[in-house]
Formats: sequence, structure tokens, C-alpha cells
Amino acid sequence: MKQKVTLKIIAKEFDVSISTVSKALKNSNEISEEVREKIKAYADYYNYKPNSLALQLRAQKTSVIGVIIPEIVHHFFSTVIDGIEEHANKRGYNVMVCLSNESFEKEVSNISVLTNGSVDGVIVSIARETQKKEDYNHFEMLLKDDFPLVLFDRIVDSLKCDKVIIDDIGGGYKAANHLLEIGSKRIAMLTTEDYVTVGALRKVGYRKAMLHAGLDVDEDYVFKINDLEDLYGQIEKIFELDEVPDAILAVNEIYAAIAMKLAIEKGYKIPEDIAVLGFTSGLISEFTSPPLTAITQHGYLMGQQAAELLINRIEHTGPQEFQKEVISTGLKIRKSTYIGD
Repeated sequence: MKQKVTLKIIAKEFDVSISTVSKALKNSNEISEEVREKIKAYADYYNYKPNSLALQLRAQKTSVIGVIIPEIVHHFFSTVIDGIEEHANKRGYNVMVCLSNESFEKEVSNISVLTNGSVDGVIVSIARETQKKEDYNHFEMLLKDDFPLVLFDRIVDSLKCDKVIIDDIGGGYKAANHLLEIGSKRIAMLTTEDYVTVGALRKVGYRKAMLHAGLDVDEDYVFKINDLEDLYGQIEKIFELDEVPDAILAVNEIYAAIAMKLAIEKGYKIPEDIAVLGFTSGLISEFTSPPLTAITQHGYLMGQQAAELLINRIEHTGPQEFQKEVISTGLKIRKSTYIGD
């Protein structure tokens, strides 16, 4: 018995997009005669029958856009969602938010549910596990099918779609440079494992600032944190160095807050003994004691720009070439690096 084929199976067989298969089966002149004939012959051989319900779902505009984020408690992602909703609502769209919980399987499942006729396009920040596996087939299948996709914050350059990112290298440079300007020399960095793109890029900026200041980067002062293990135990290793750092740069405000708490428990004064700086100026940064100096990431603006790119792609109103928007960072100086009134 011959297998039951779908548009997706035919597209994979000929290494073309699903839309190309659909056009070929409709005898569209947009597709070369040779490709049309091969696809039609294959479909006839396997007795392909179009799924009328699926076609109806795909053709029907929902005026809903999907958003997949890695975690919900992170202040940065909540501000991005606010920005997405503001722009989407203004243009007549509602927003459906899904959570990957940093899981590859959950991300794939979310993509499958959202793109089965529920939404007109998707905005995604890629899960850590997906970045670690380097398996982006679920996104590549969407793009082959010309489904509108925008990546933000955590992206993959090889995927041909619109993207919005923070200038993470510039932010890392700005953070380290501030610590150098206040007189710090032994700057430890709390970063993510290298497969997480934002952490890796912020580390590049940190290295550039240190080298520009004529200081060597001591690998013993670079700590790659695994979020699935004991954060306190990993961060506490900073204070086991032969020379305890006089400053700590953390790639998020959670790492920074933990480092500051541990330093105070061990009798160090902030910032007199150790200055501390983090990324994302959220509620944690405001309410630590002392308040945390932080790199501001402008998540609301990122959300607005991501929504604008996606809706322009849905409505075919933007440029045909894929866009990559880069948002510069700011610096909010608070008492964790500043001695004064």
C-alpha cells in the first residue's frame, strides 16, 4: 500500500517550500515546467488529495500573532510582551503567548500548535535547549512554507527571517567600561554557557573593554553558569579565588543579585570592596540593597519593533528583504557601583 503523502512530504522530497508544491499542483507559471511536471507526477503516483480543512485554516486570516518566550518571570521578556501587545493591538491584532520553559520539545510543540491555523505569524526567542542542540528544523520548515517568523533577543543568523536583537557586544563593553572607569581592575564575569548567544556576545564586549584598557582577561575570572544547577553554589566560587575580584559583571540581574547577597554575607561592602553590575534593569535591580547598577535593554521597544516587522510581513507592507534591527543599550547607574548621595 502506498504511503499517504502531504504537501510537507512532497516539499521535502524535492527540497522546495510547501508553497512551491502548492503552486506547482495548481499549474502556476511561477514554477518552472520541469519542476511542475515532476511534482505533479509524484503527487499522482501517490494519489495525493488536498486536505480541505487544512487549506481552509491556512487561508483564513485570524488577526492573531503568536509569541513564544523561554520564561515568563524574567522582567525583560515581560516588557517585550508589553511592546508586542501595544503595537499589535494598534494594528488590529491580538496576541497569544506560549512558554517554552527553555525546552526544545516544548518549543517545537508550541510552533506546531500555533501554526496550525491559530495565528498569522510567530515571534520567538529561542529556548536554551534548542540553542544547545543546534536543531532549528522546526523554524526552517516554517520558512520553507513562507510562514511569517520574527526572532528576537536569542536568534540564529543562518535562519532567513526578520530579527530584532539587543547590541549585546556593545552592552558588554559598556558594562565593563563603567566598572573600569570607577577604578576596578579585577573584574569577574558571571555569564551563561557559550551556546546561549546573548551571554557569549556580552562576554565578547567584556573582553574588548578589558583589552582596550590594557588588561589581560584571566579565564579564572570568567564563570559560565548552568541554570539547571545550584546557582548559589556556582556563584559562590567567585569568593574562592586567590584574589577576590573588586567588581562583578553579571549577564542578568538574577546572577548579579545573588553575587551581591553572597558578598554581603561574607562581609564585603558594596561597592567599596566589590562593585556589582547586571543586565536588565527590572524590579530586582531596583529593590536589591544597595540598588543594582544595570544595563538597560529597552525590551518594550524591542517588542514594538518585532511586532511591526511581523505584521508588515503578514500584510506584505514592508521591504521584501529580511530586516535585522539592532537596539542599543543604556546604563542605569545605582549604588552598587556608585559611592555618593
